[in-house]
Amino acid sequence: MPVQGDVVNTIAAFALFADLTGPQLEEMAHVLDEAWFQDGERVVRQGFRGAGVFVILEGSAAIRVNGVDRATLHAGDYFGEISCLLGEEPVADIVAAGRLRCLVLPGQQVETFLTAHPRVMFRLLQGEARKLRNTTRWLS
Repeated sequence: MPVQGDVVNTIAAFALFADLTGPQLEEMAHVLDEAWFQDGERVVRQGFRGAGVFVILEGSAAIRVNGVDRATLHAGDYFGEISCLLGEEPVADIVAAGRLRCLVLPGQQVETFLTAHPRVMFRLLQGEARKLRNTTRWLS
C-alpha cells in the first residue's frame, strides 16, 4: 500500500532517520510500503521466515516469546531486522496491541536499501548495539 503524506513529518522525529535531509525523508516515504494491523494480529511469527523490516508509525506491539510478552514496541521502534539480516526465522512473535501502522521494507530489499542509505544503516547498527548492551545488562 502506498505511504500517506504525513509519514515524512512522522519519521523525521525517529532516531533511525535522524540524519536524513528533507528530500531523503521524502524518498523514504516513497521507497517503503505501509501496512496496518488490527489488535491481536501477528505481524511477525516466531519460527517462520520474517516478511521484512517494520518501523512503527502509530500504535504499539508486543514482543511475545513462546506465548509470554517480553516487551512493548512503540512509534519509532523497529523490528524484523535481525531475522532479515541473518536470514533466519524470528525468535519472537510481534503482535499488534491495538491498531498498528507500520512502514515496511520487504526482506529481499534490506541489503540493497541499507547499502544505498549508509546513515540509516549506521543508525540501525547503533540500535542493535543498544539492544545488545541492554541484553548483556539483563544477563549480568
